[in-house]
Amino acid sequence: MALLSGFVALPVIGTSPTLADLRVCNQTGNEISVALGYRVPNGWQSEGWWIAPPSQCATVFEGDLSQLSRFFYIFAADDIGGGAWDGDFFLCTTDETFTIFGYENCLARGYERTGFFEVDTQSRSDWMLQLTDAENAGRPSEDVPDETILLEEDVPPGEDVPMEGEPLPEGTEVSP
Repeated sequence: MALLSGFVALPVIGTSPTLADLRVCNQTGNEISVALGYRVPNGWQSEGWWIAPPSQCATVFEGDLSQLSRFFYIFAADDIGGGAWDGDFFLCTTDETFTIFGYENCLARGYERTGFFEVDTQSRSDWMLQLTDAENAGRPSEDVPDETILLEEDVPPGEDVPMEGEPLPEGTEVSP
């Protein structure tokens, strides 16, 4: 997929525990669609789509993140300009609104097999992810720290998500 991008992950500081959530913020000029994947007690779940208009955020998970998982997985697409923020953790998606359990046999079950990138929330209850296009990556706004991470233009295919019951490798890098 085409290079869109960078992203910046920010812990949300000073929010009350009742407002704990995972937000994906769109710092591009186009509307983006976002899908989320995460481990649930019975295996894997992927959900979508949330729409984040330019310069706005979409809350893709509500609740205390630390109670569910340290790692979440995101796929986002710029349906107007093309390209995506993707990665090498493969989960199932579809073009319509979805909640899909399991990551295995996506195509045989009538779904698409889509690469998500890992987000390490560092066991915090809140997390905000800033998605930027290539033009804005490296020029963070005043409330975004200098930690913009660029994704590769063509992310090479990686390992599949581990079999259910196996832990995910920690410290997996999304960018070069």
